[in-house]
Amino acid sequence: MILCSGEALIDMIPEETVSGGSGYVPHCGGAVFNTAIGLGRLGADVALFTGVSRDGFGQQLEQALQDSQVNTDHLVRSDLLTTLAVVQLKDGHATYSFYDENSAGQALRPADLPALNDQVSTLYFGGISLVNGPAADTYAAFATAEAGKRLIMVDPNIRPGLANDEASYRSRLDQVIAAADIIKLSDEDLDWLIPGDQPPAEKMQSLMAKGPMLALLTKGAEGAEAFHRNGTHASAASEKVTVVDTVGAGDTFNSGALAKMQALGLLDRAALEQADAVQLAQVLGFAAKVAGVTVSRAGANPPWQSEL
Repeated sequence: MILCSGEALIDMIPEETVSGGSGYVPHCGGAVFNTAIGLGRLGADVALFTGVSRDGFGQQLEQALQDSQVNTDHLVRSDLLTTLAVVQLKDGHATYSFYDENSAGQALRPADLPALNDQVSTLYFGGISLVNGPAADTYAAFATAEAGKRLIMVDPNIRPGLANDEASYRSRLDQVIAAADIIKLSDEDLDWLIPGDQPPAEKMQSLMAKGPMLALLTKGAEGAEAFHRNGTHASAASEKVTVVDTVGAGDTFNSGALAKMQALGLLDRAALEQADAVQLAQVLGFAAKVAGVTVSRAGANPPWQSEL
């Protein structure tokens, strides 16, 4: 099983109302939630660990997980409110304002960490759940405690404007990256983590020196690249589609990458250490295909296996 650990929230996405004005429609979202949904729809064995409210939005999130075949046994329920992300769209690209203080997601503490059995082979972390507060420290401690015991993938999905303390945020990311076997970044994430004019390949090597053996880099319309600590490199083109919006694109890429790695038997440390360029190209190509479906329609709406 792949256990996705991180935020589940409601994206308030603008839509035109029947009167012609602008309104907001609640859609299930959150980077880690989206990745779990994507994995479930691709037929992977997946569960989500997060804090979920008992309010109406929390019930909406839990129903969405069940509808997409995501195991909900590791949800931590409370009466606190659901995190909201108000989305602004410009030319199909999304920016976000988050309302997260005193939320169900922020309530997670080390005592809430699940006891894992041998069925859980892989942990996935990322998103805004690593940015602020005690919950972020809880996820980081979880990654550190499980490092070396299970395969760990992280996508920081950097949100610098959300960080209350950038130094703490960077330190926490360093902690999680050191625990990770796989890291996935956008080109913008990479430049924030490692500022400067060095080529992306050099920056990716610097990140792998901190711990990960595999680094995936997405470059929007320019496709994606994979860099392995053993020197292997692979690339794949992006899918040629009409982009409606980019909400959930990177998260869906992650679900495609994890699902393909699971299918290829790469979610095992020994197998991943020996991964070759053909396998990595297959991972990137499938992830790009899955993400291409998501950006071709509104919101974070990952495809089902049957749609591929």
